[in-house]
Amino acid sequence: LKGAELKDIGKQGGVVAINEHVDMLPNFKKLYMEENPWVIKSFGDQSGNLYSWPIYKLNRDVNHGFMYRKDIFDKNGIKPWTNTDEFYTAMKKLKELYPNSYPYASKTKEHIYGDWSYGWGIGGENYPIYYDEADRNWKFASVQDAHKDMLDFMKKMFNEGLLDPEFLTNTQDSWTTKMTTDKAFVTFDWIGRLDLFYNQVKSAMPDYNLRYALPIGPTGHVRSLPEVSDFGIAVADNDNKEVALKLLDYLTSPSGGDLMTLGVEGVNFKWGEDGYPVYPELANLPLVDISVLEDRYGMWQESAYLRPNPKSVYFKFSEKEQEAQDLIMKDNRREPLDPTLNFTDDEIATLSELQTSIQKAAEEFNSKYVMDKNYGEKQWEDWKNTAKKAGIDQMLAIFNEAQKRFDSK
Repeated sequence: LKGAELKDIGKQGGVVAINEHVDMLPNFKKLYMEENPWVIKSFGDQSGNLYSWPIYKLNRDVNHGFMYRKDIFDKNGIKPWTNTDEFYTAMKKLKELYPNSYPYASKTKEHIYGDWSYGWGIGGENYPIYYDEADRNWKFASVQDAHKDMLDFMKKMFNEGLLDPEFLTNTQDSWTTKMTTDKAFVTFDWIGRLDLFYNQVKSAMPDYNLRYALPIGPTGHVRSLPEVSDFGIAVADNDNKEVALKLLDYLTSPSGGDLMTLGVEGVNFKWGEDGYPVYPELANLPLVDISVLEDRYGMWQESAYLRPNPKSVYFKFSEKEQEAQDLIMKDNRREPLDPTLNFTDDEIATLSELQTSIQKAAEEFNSKYVMDKNYGEKQWEDWKNTAKKAGIDQMLAIFNEAQKRFDSK
C-alpha cells in the first residue's frame, strides 16, 4: 500500500504503529530511532506514528547511467569522454564516421529529461521538483537557467543529427536494434544492460562491448539511491501482531538479513575466494541470482528481506557493472539525496491536483523546445509565465512548508 493509504488505515486502528512497540524491537529501535531518526519524520504520520516497516540498504550505489559502445570507440580511436565538451566531440566524430547513424539513442521517452537532470544539478526523486542544497529551498527544475542550458544542448544535438529523432517514441525493441547495430552507440540505462546486450549478440558480434561512461553536464553527477526504502510493509493490528513485529525485527538484524539474502553457511552456501557466497547445490546453473535463491531456498521473499547482506549475489557485480561502481564512487559523483518530506492530507490533495498537470505541461514544452527549430528565447520566457500561472509557486510553497516541519523536528 502507499504511505498515505497506510496512514489512513493506521489512524483507524487497522495496522500497528510500529514506534509504539519499540521496547520489544531492539533492531528497529537501534537502526531507525537512534541511527536514522529521520525515518519516522519522513515516513510516519503527522503524529509521529510509523505504520510501514522500512528496508535498509537494498539499493546499489550505482544502478543507472550513460553507456557507450567501447568496441566502436576503440576501433575509431575515440576516447571516452570526461566532460560535456568531450561528449559532444565524440558524438560529432561518430556522426562523421557513420553518417546514417544517430549516435545517441534513448528508450526512456520523456524521462530523458529527468535522467540527464542530475548532471545539471536539478535532479531529484520528485523531479521536476528538486531540493537546492545551496539555497536550502525546493525549486521547480523546468524553469531554471540550468534546465534551459540542458535543453539547449539537447536541441543542438537534435539539430545536428546526434540525438535520435525517435528519442521520445522508441520502444524497447527499436532501441535495442539501434544499440546493437551501427545506428546508435551511446545511451542511458540500467547497468544490467552492459552484460545483457552482449549476451544477446555475442554469437553474431563477439567484439560487442557496451561500457559504463561518466555523466555529462556541469556537475558531472548521477542519481543517488536512498539507503532506506519504504515498500509499505505493515502489520495488522490483531492478536498476532506481537509475533509479527518480533519476526520483522529479527529480519532487520544482521543475522536475519543474512538468513534471507545469503542463507546458512555450511548448509546452503560456502564462501568463495572472491568473498561472495557459492551455492554447491546450484553449481550446474549458468547464473545464480536472487530469483533462483527465492525459488530453491525461499530466500529473497518479498517483505522478508529487510537488511540485505552486501555480500549477497545481488551485489556481486560483473566486471562491467563493477567498473560502473568504481567510475562513480571513486570521486563520489552522486547528486546529494533530497530530503524525504512528509505531507499533510490537505497538502497531498493539493499536490495531486497540481503535480500531474504541471509535469505534463513541462514535458510537452521540453519536447517542443528540443525538436522545434522555431523554439527559442521567446518561447522559453512564455513557458516560465505559463508555469507560474499553472501553480508552481503554490506547489513549491507546500514543499518548502513541509521542509520547515522536517527541519524543526
